Amino acid sequence: MSLRDHVITRFVEHHGESPSALVRAPGRVNLIGEHTDYNEGFVLPMAIDRECWIALRPRNDTRVRIHSLLHDESMEFDVTAPEPGSGWAEYPKGVAWAMTEDGHALNGWEGIVGSSVPLGAGLSSSASFTLASARALAGVSDISWDPVAMAKLCQRAENHWLGVHCGVMDPLICSVGREGQAVLIDCRNLDQRPVPLPPDTGIVILDTGTRRGLVGSAYNERRNQCEQAARALGVESLRDISDEDLEKGSIHLEAVPLRRARHVVGENTRTLEAARAMQAGDAERLGSCMNASHQSLRDDFEVSSHELDVMVECARGLSGCLGARMTGAGFGGCALALVEAAAIPAFCEEVAQRYTQASNFQPQVHVCRARAGVEWFPDAVSSR
Repeated sequence: MSLRDHVITRFVEHHGESPSALVRAPGRVNLIGEHTDYNEGFVLPMAIDRECWIALRPRNDTRVRIHSLLHDESMEFDVTAPEPGSGWAEYPKGVAWAMTEDGHALNGWEGIVGSSVPLGAGLSSSASFTLASARALAGVSDISWDPVAMAKLCQRAENHWLGVHCGVMDPLICSVGREGQAVLIDCRNLDQRPVPLPPDTGIVILDTGTRRGLVGSAYNERRNQCEQAARALGVESLRDISDEDLEKGSIHLEAVPLRRARHVVGENTRTLEAARAMQAGDAERLGSCMNASHQSLRDDFEVSSHELDVMVECARGLSGCLGARMTGAGFGGCALALVEAAAIPAFCEEVAQRYTQASNFQPQVHVCRARAGVEWFPDAVSSR
C-alpha cells in the first residue's frame, strides 16, 4: 500500500469517513551547494520521491488536531495562540505562528500525517513537514498559495519557533521542486532555474545510518563563523567574495573563519559549474564538482564524519560512480552518488556491502527521482 493510501485508510479508521483533502510535500537532496544558502549563495537541490502526506478535513474552529503515524502520537493546538513545547508537534505550531504573524487568518483542521522521508538524514524531513502543514493551513483557510512566500514563512518558523538557523533552500525546493529536474537557486534573490540531470545517470542516496541533531550540532557555530568572516572582509555576506578577494583579504581572518570562507566561496563556484555541466549533459564534469565539494566540506568546513567519508570512498571505488559527496548539514546522515543508469542495480548492492564491512553500520540505499514541489488535492479520494 502506498503512503498516500495508508494515510487515507488511517484517516477513515480515526474519523469514520474519507478525508476531504490531501497534501503531499517532498523531501529534498542537495546535489551541490552546501552551507551556501545562509551565505546568500547558490544551491542545486532537487525535490525527491520521499514524501510527507497529510489526509485531512477542515474544522469549524481554530484548532488543529494531528495524529502522526511515524510517532504514533496525537497533538492539538489553537492556531491563534500556539504554545511552545517540544517534539514533532512544534513544526505545525511554528508554521501557524509564522503565518499568523504574517497577517493570515487561519482556520483549523484535523488529519493524519505520515512520512517516508528518513528523520535526521539530511533529506529535509522537517522542511517537508513544515511545507505540508503550511499547505494544509492555506488550503482550509482559502489563502492563495505563493510558493516562495510560504517557503520563507516556513524558514521563519524553523528559525524563530524551533531555534534552527537553517537557510531558505530546504523549504524553497520542497515548495518549488520540478518533476524530473533539479533547480539552481540563487539564495540572495531566490531566482530559480530548472536544470536536467545528465542523460543515462541517476542519483543514489546513501544513508549512513548515523544521525545528528541540528540544534545541538555545530551547524549554528558554522553559521556564526561565516558571519564573522564576512564582517572581517567588509562585506554583507560571503556571496560577495571572489577567490581573488579572499586571497587578498585572508590576512584579516583567523585560521578557522578563513577555512569556512574558503569553502563557501569555492562551493558557489562549483555549484555554478555543476549547473553548466548538467545543462551540457556532461556527467563527468558534474561528478568532479561533487567530489571537490566533499573534500571542501571535509577539510575546510569540517562538517563531514568518519562514516560519511567511508561511504563516499566506498561509492567512488565502484564501477559506474561518477562522483559522490556528503549532503545536508553534515555530522552524519546521508551521502549521494551520481551513477551511470546501467550500473545502478549493482552499485546499490555493492556499496551497501562495502560500507557495512568498513563501518559496521547497516546503510539504507535509495534510488531517487526528482519530484514536483508541495501539492494540495482538494478531492482527496479521487486524486492519484
